[in-house]
Amino acid sequence: MSAQHPRSGARLRLAFAKYQALGNDYLVVEPGAEPTRALVQRLCDRHFGVGADGVLAPRPPPAGADFALAIWNPDGSEAEKSGNGLRIFARWLFDRGRVGAAPFTVETRGGRVRCQVRDAGARIAVEMGRAVFAGPDETLALPDGPLRVSVLSLGNPHCVVTLDEISPGLARRLGPQLETHPRFPERTNVQLLRVLDRRRIQLEIWERGAGYTLASGSSACAAAAAAVRAGLCDGELTAAMPGGTLAIRVSPELELGMEGPAEKVFEGEWGPR
Repeated sequence: MSAQHPRSGARLRLAFAKYQALGNDYLVVEPGAEPTRALVQRLCDRHFGVGADGVLAPRPPPAGADFALAIWNPDGSEAEKSGNGLRIFARWLFDRGRVGAAPFTVETRGGRVRCQVRDAGARIAVEMGRAVFAGPDETLALPDGPLRVSVLSLGNPHCVVTLDEISPGLARRLGPQLETHPRFPERTNVQLLRVLDRRRIQLEIWERGAGYTLASGSSACAAAAAAVRAGLCDGELTAAMPGGTLAIRVSPELELGMEGPAEKVFEGEWGPR
C-alpha cells in the first residue's frame, strides 16, 4: 500500500519518525501530510505496517498558538488530545530544532496546551488543562455487574474505576464494556485506578480506539484528578503504569500538569520506491 496525497490522490512517499513515551508509541509524519483513515490503520498495524498506537500530524496553527497537532488512534478515528502524544510531539519539535527550553503552545481538537522541554530533552512537561467532571460518581450496569465510576473530560473523555486490585486481564475485560457502554455514545477512555498512598497511584488503561495500552498521559491525569477529588491523594503524585511512571500535579481547581520522558525510536519512509 502506498500513501496518497489527500487532495490529488497521487502516490507519494510518506516520511515519518517513530517515537515512544513509556511504551506508548506514535508515528509523527512530516508537515503537510494528512493521512487518510485507511492509511492510519495500515501504518499502525504491527504485522503489515510500521506498528504504532497512533499517528501525529502537524497542522498549521491558528492565531495565538505556536503549533497545531492532529492525533489519530490506530483504528483511524481522530482523538481530541493525548498526553503521551503531546510529549512525543514536543520532543520531535525539539529534535528538529523547532523549539528550545522556552515554553510553547500546541493546539489540539481537545484544546490548547502548554509544553516545555526540560533537561535537554530528557523530560517534557505538559499543562493538560482542567478536569471537568460530569457530576457525582455514577453506577453503570455491566455484564459483570454494577460498577461505580467517575466520568470526566480533559478535552477528551475518561471513565475512572477505583478498585482495590487491578490487572491487565481486568482492564482487557472491563475496558471494552465501558468504552462502548451506552453512557458514552462517542466511546470513552477507561482507567482502572488503585490508590497506593496519598502520593502514588497505579493504573491499568484501556484506550478508546486503541485498546489495552502500556501508558497514557491523559489517562494518568484523569485518574489523578479523580483520586484528588475523592480526597484519596494529595495534589503532587506519581502515576505508575506498565510502561513507566509519570509525575502529575493537580491544582485545587483541578488544573492538571504532567512530566515524563519521550524518545525517538527510528525514522523511515512509507510508500513506493
